Amino acid sequence: MLDFCPEHDLGAEIEVISADRINEAYERVLASNLHYWFLIDTSTLG
Repeated sequence: MLDFCPEHDLGAEIEVISADRINEAYERVLASNLHYWFLIDTSTLG
């Protein structure tokens, strides 16, 4: 996949979320209410 995607101009759409929104993101996954991958901004941990 790492070779295939750039060769075919494919990528992933993401939503960067802060750590305090993890539960909200999980609920959206359970409800199938998402259109992209979630990435957690680790600088917001702590």
